[in-house]
Amino acid sequence: MTGVLPSQAIETMIERGEINGSPSVEAAQIQPASLDLRLGTMAYRVRASFLAGHGQSVADRLNEFEMHRIDLSDGAVLEKGCVYVVPLMEQLDLPDDVSAVANAKSSTGRLDLLTRTITDGGVEFDRIKPGYTGPLYAEICPRSFSVLVRPGMRLNQIRFRTGQAVLSDDELNLLHAQSPLVDGPAVIQDGLGFSVDLQLPGSDLVGYRAKPHTGVIDLERIGEYDAHDYWEEVRTTQGRIILDPGAFYILVSREAVHIPPEYAAEMAPYLAMVGEFRVHYAGFFDPGFGHDAAGGAGSRGVLEVRCHEAPFVLEHGQVVGRLVYEKMAQVPEQLYGSGIASNYQGQGLKLSKHFKTKA
Repeated sequence: MTGVLPSQAIETMIERGEINGSPSVEAAQIQPASLDLRLGTMAYRVRASFLAGHGQSVADRLNEFEMHRIDLSDGAVLEKGCVYVVPLMEQLDLPDDVSAVANAKSSTGRLDLLTRTITDGGVEFDRIKPGYTGPLYAEICPRSFSVLVRPGMRLNQIRFRTGQAVLSDDELNLLHAQSPLVDGPAVIQDGLGFSVDLQLPGSDLVGYRAKPHTGVIDLERIGEYDAHDYWEEVRTTQGRIILDPGAFYILVSREAVHIPPEYAAEMAPYLAMVGEFRVHYAGFFDPGFGHDAAGGAGSRGVLEVRCHEAPFVLEHGQVVGRLVYEKMAQVPEQLYGSGIASNYQGQGLKLSKHFKTKA
């Protein structure tokens, strides 16, 4: 079996003890092609982001960089601009032929909540080598909003794979011909390119920009916050906007994306030379994303954009990112959006689930 492991294979790994948790892993954590990871009971405020490095444990590095500890048991605020390390409730004992990759969940990315997974002996964020045995940790850095967190909250997720099953450009072109991946011409080069939509039908509202000084967001509160308290509306009738250095934006892709049930995808960064910005690639796209969206195949991809050193003009239709497709080892028994309360199926321009939606 080569490819991304589906939900039923993850269940088997849990039964074998290759994935275990304290408390035990819950069925609700299992997604079509990934497993949600839960925050533990303690957060460590650290001086700087770090990787454990060869032959070193995260616990050892915490002894070097820890500033103070925060008990999360009754809820605690992680402050904007600070770096925290939180031991997760899950541990791994992977077989020698299984590797893993982690990523922030969609709602985490839409709050500009930088969340990365680190491991003992790790030399990369979010990448876990085959056969890894040991604990998992989340590094959390709130970039735009301070957040209230509690044990058990699920900010990031992990995918497991055997071998490499990334589709080549030729394979992507063939797949697009058989089952269209976007609702228009496909830009395929090192993955499926996607562009920004700055001409939304019937509206000059094209995005949102995070306000610099806001209140705390309690991550348990769903659909309770007024967007205008946290976001400025971004409007244009010219098909372009100017990104401000250091600002964070929520925009939307021009393309409606489709992930067939036999595949999974991951958002990857586009070439740095196209501009002074980054599209946050905190995104796994599950099998079935956009597969049964109302009104036809495809769902828009929400773009989490941060501008870097210089102001930058972003134009309608500019390619800003790419999706890397991988084969599934098996079709998942449960697809995205099909009876599992997926929050963003059939989406357009949309903030995270914590904000009220307009009637």
